[in-house]
Amino acid sequence: MRIVSDIDDLVGKKLPVLDDGFVRLVDFMGNDSAIVQAARISYGAGTKKVSQDRGLIRYLMRHRHTSPFEMCEVKLHVRVPMDTWRQWIRHRTASVNEYSTRYSIAIDVAQRTEPGDWRTQNASNKQGSGVSLDEGTGERLTDEETRLQAQARSVYRDRISSGVAREQARKDLPLSTYTEAYWKIDLHNLFHFLALRGDPKAQQEIREYADLIGSTIVKAWCPLSWEAFEDYVLHSVTFSRHEITIMKRIIEGDSTGCIEAGVEAGIIQYDESGVLRPNRERREIEAKLASLGHHIPWKS
Repeated sequence: MRIVSDIDDLVGKKLPVLDDGFVRLVDFMGNDSAIVQAARISYGAGTKKVSQDRGLIRYLMRHRHTSPFEMCEVKLHVRVPMDTWRQWIRHRTASVNEYSTRYSIAIDVAQRTEPGDWRTQNASNKQGSGVSLDEGTGERLTDEETRLQAQARSVYRDRISSGVAREQARKDLPLSTYTEAYWKIDLHNLFHFLALRGDPKAQQEIREYADLIGSTIVKAWCPLSWEAFEDYVLHSVTFSRHEITIMKRIIEGDSTGCIEAGVEAGIIQYDESGVLRPNRERREIEAKLASLGHHIPWKS
């Protein structure tokens, strides 16, 4: 199999994210060849053509045979705002060593929000964002942010110069302060990270990191695996047992049976006035139907 040379060109380069963040590829092990080699050891087959390698990788991805993807590992050096890093570090399947503000002075950079980048709270997703705030409000919020960050940094510097221990002086720094870390992870678990953090419902800031890592680093490193991941994970739609039943009724043109199936499953619920009650699973089904160009019977 051809080994992609583009990945070697990325080693050591700082790829910018947000206003002062970056992702830097430090090292990597394995590639698409390592994945097919590991998969074929099960039955002792030798090296095959690239087209057959592609077919095998797509089979592995499609049927969730994940262990061969663990043969590849990547080590990244990242600079990321602390509030975003809190989400990042929840992926406990990586090896991590973070910049310590107990030993060193905190990085003198905080993420700044442009006036047009302030977002409203999503009306239906308690942890998500909605549309952008108006420019006037954004300018006011950005001015306040600038003053707040400057004040917090001034207080921090004063504590350090007054002899306060670094581990205590840092306690009032804002979560917008950048931190840095080395992050090593295998490809299987990296794909899980990219699926969750690259999802449109993920926070925009961490999504920018996930998009960069996937479309720039993983795509150059393991192009066949990245293609399969895009096809079978990122841009695919899965259906639950209840959703399949509902889909069958729609295909058959049985709108009444479709609604009855949804009611029986507890997905479609009406209040005393006959108005649909909020239901997250129903909204997800509606989004899937809309993406396929199907009408939604209970909204007709």
